[in-house]
Amino acid sequence: MMISLVVAADEQNGIGADNNLLWHLPTDMAYFKELTMGHHVLMGKNTWLSIPPKFRPLPGRVNMVLTRDSAIAEQGALVFDQLESAIEAAKAAGEKELMIIGGAQLYAASFHQADRIYLTRVHQHYAQAQVHFPEIQSTQWELTWKETKRDSKTGVMLDFLLYERSRS
Repeated sequence: MMISLVVAADEQNGIGADNNLLWHLPTDMAYFKELTMGHHVLMGKNTWLSIPPKFRPLPGRVNMVLTRDSAIAEQGALVFDQLESAIEAAKAAGEKELMIIGGAQLYAASFHQADRIYLTRVHQHYAQAQVHFPEIQSTQWELTWKETKRDSKTGVMLDFLLYERSRS
């Protein structure tokens, strides 16, 4: 099973502030939905809570939350208290590509296990960013795909990038 990180980050790798995204970009949200649909998506508790209740659990995906708060299971997510047990559960369910969707602590904890990074580079700098995505080192990752689009609502330029772990 592949482990993939799915993230949108600004030009300084900022990904959030006050437990929220820094932007609302419909073009990126559509890409995220298309990319993750039909997959297991693993997120931390704060990411789960940042999703508006009317969109929780994310439809068409198996929602998995890394937390010790068992009450989240009542809201429609599978709950795990260890990263390895969540990965094993997705693998046992036949998942081909586990999508890790945040937040910063989970990205940091799973970065060394990831096979792919789907990065939306938001061509803006958000000084209020409080959390950041780890730096992608060219010695460890190879850029294998890139597509540039302008966000349909804001006009912000976005690069959709796929990095794969270097085999060397």
